[in-house]
Amino acid sequence: MNTTTQTTTLASLSISQRAIAAGLALFLGLTMLYGVGFASDMALHNGAHDTRHAMGFPCH
Repeated sequence: MNTTTQTTTLASLSISQRAIAAGLALFLGLTMLYGVGFASDMALHNGAHDTRHAMGFPCH
């Protein structure tokens, strides 16, 4: 049985593909940060409180 595996390295990606990946990663990260930052559930708020202050994110 002959199987082939194809892997993609960062060097083989074009600039536009890298920009799309970076943009999606940034969007996901900001969505998670602001989603937790403005959550009304106190458990989420308290869980991220110190991290937000350490990063300079205003929460109150």
